[in-house]
Amino acid sequence: MLPQQEIVEKWIERLANAHPQQSAALRAPQPDPFRNPVGYAVRKSLLQLWEELVGEMRPEVVDGALDTILRIRAVQDLSPSEAVGFVDQLRPLLRETCPPLDLASLQERIDQLATAASGKYTQCREQIAAVRLHEVERLTRMHRAAGRKAHV
Repeated sequence: MLPQQEIVEKWIERLANAHPQQSAALRAPQPDPFRNPVGYAVRKSLLQLWEELVGEMRPEVVDGALDTILRIRAVQDLSPSEAVGFVDQLRPLLRETCPPLDLASLQERIDQLATAASGKYTQCREQIAAVRLHEVERLTRMHRAAGRKAHV
C-alpha cells in the first residue's frame, strides 16, 4: 500500500472510530458511488485533502473536498467541534505514521485546513437553517390559506 493511501486509510479508520454511526459506510472495503455514496464521497474527499496538504493547497480543490464532507456532517447529530474534528485527527496520525516528514510545514497547512473546515461547516449549517425557515414559512402560508378557504 502506498504511504499516501495508508495515511488516508488510517484517517478514515479514525473518523469511523470517532463516529460509529458512519463506520459502516466508511469501512466498506470498496466503496461504490451507487451502493455507498457517503463512504465513497468521504474517502474520495479525504484523499483529495491529503493530496492538497502535501501538494499545492489549491483553494478550489480544498473547498470542494471540504464541502462534500461537511455537507454530510452538517446534517448529522454532531457538535461543530465533532463535525470538523476529522482535520485535527490528522495531527497525531502524522506523528505516528510519518516522522520523517516536515511536520512543521504540514502543521501550518493543517491549521489552514481546520480554519477552512470551520468556515465551511458554518456555511452549511446556515444553509440548512435557511431551508428550514423557508419550509416553515411555506407551511404557515399553506395553513393560513387552508384556514381562509374553510371559513368561506
